[in-house]
Amino acid sequence: MAVAKVCGMETEYGIALRGTQQVANPIVASSLLINAYLKDLKKVSWDFEDESPGVDARGFSRDTSQFAEVESSLVNAVLTNGARYYVDHAHPEISTPECTNALDVVRFDRAGEKILTHSIQVANSSFSNGEFLVVYKNNSDRKGNSYGTHENYLMDRKLAFSRLAREIMPHLITRQIYTGAGKVGIEIPVDNVKVDFQLTQRADFFEEPIGLETTLKRPIVNTRDEPHADVEKYRRLHVIVGDANLSEVSNYLKIGVTSLVLSMIEDDYMPNQNWTLLNPVEALKKVSWDITLAQPLELEAGGTITALDLQWELYTSATKYAENSALDSIGGYQVGIEILHKWEEILHGLENDPMELSNQLDWVAKYQLIEGYRQRHGLTWSDDRLAAMDLQYHDMRPEKSLFARLPMKKLVDEESVIDAMTNPPTDTRAYFRGRCLQKWPSAVVAANWDSLVFDLGEDPLRKIPMMEPLKGTAAHVDNLLESCSTPADLLDKLGS
Repeated sequence: MAVAKVCGMETEYGIALRGTQQVANPIVASSLLINAYLKDLKKVSWDFEDESPGVDARGFSRDTSQFAEVESSLVNAVLTNGARYYVDHAHPEISTPECTNALDVVRFDRAGEKILTHSIQVANSSFSNGEFLVVYKNNSDRKGNSYGTHENYLMDRKLAFSRLAREIMPHLITRQIYTGAGKVGIEIPVDNVKVDFQLTQRADFFEEPIGLETTLKRPIVNTRDEPHADVEKYRRLHVIVGDANLSEVSNYLKIGVTSLVLSMIEDDYMPNQNWTLLNPVEALKKVSWDITLAQPLELEAGGTITALDLQWELYTSATKYAENSALDSIGGYQVGIEILHKWEEILHGLENDPMELSNQLDWVAKYQLIEGYRQRHGLTWSDDRLAAMDLQYHDMRPEKSLFARLPMKKLVDEESVIDAMTNPPTDTRAYFRGRCLQKWPSAVVAANWDSLVFDLGEDPLRKIPMMEPLKGTAAHVDNLLESCSTPADLLDKLGS
């Protein structure tokens, strides 16, 4: 039986310092942004001791100690909602807390957007010489550099990684038809290929079907084997091939459908039909470049299939799977049925007329906006004004954002999003992390996904391991936390 698909997202944001004659260091700009948000909060550092990003699911590892040393010197904080807010390379990044379902990931991702927006306002109010920070929720700087939006899914260690990689890859390649954030033009030129507008921001930057890298030779299936949980029981599928979505529907389907397909793989419910694509990297790009959704993709077993048809095949298999499963791994039967209904609705819309989905999918919304402007002003797709509109779609300043002006469909209410800025989900270990930070902020000196480190005022520091993502929930720890007046009480009771 599939394990619970505890999941979350990490989003790197583009950043620039404007209004200055000097070339701004993006690491400094990112630090200014995050410190502006943290200035009135107790800063709890990230604990890098157990980090192992160099371990490869294919059975080998490489030394990454040098990278950890660099990362640990940058701004890196844990928030009371269980999230992580930090400088990653040259970008501000927010990782959502661990969630048990797609809708909660959408909610905490939206909360991350609000945290970024508040950070911008506070940081910009501190400048006195006309400088200001601009932040974009996108995936490329249009200068050949890309930054990621990564997803994470808890997986059963018993599942062979080779089978996982083979069976999830067709989905990751074809889901772009509803997860793409859209992009004007092509950023990595290809001989004899002209692209006016494409579905995704990220496809241009992928070079390998499978691999460990995340910044060079990016793979469709990433092999990082760092579960942040009991390594004997779990692995974490680290997905780097998605776009940064502003659309709640795109984000919901990205997480929800992928969680469902991963559960089908674990339960050995994928059909025998071979959907392995002959050239995965080429197929990834072909899907992104084709807004007609009609591009045939060559199958390894012979013949062709379109991305839309492959998604329909997956959907049909998923409906049969739902008939024979309680869908507990993705949050329960009702959660699964809602994902299936939205998936079907979107596939029907894409089949009939994608433009009808302009209030639900990022790439369609952006295309309609830019194409309308292009037609009104008689512009070619190479006009710089269209690239500027593309960028402005992702601007995190509400008064500047083109996305913010659109009547996009909402799946989560604003009150719950505001609550998620400071409070953790109740049904994962993020609850224990967040509540400890709320109750004893001065005693928590460091944290990561699977532990909390307390300073009780005497040596040594005390670490609480949290190796089970579904323990430390409100149901597990509320009574315990209420019964403890000090962190020393907590440690004593946990020790007994």
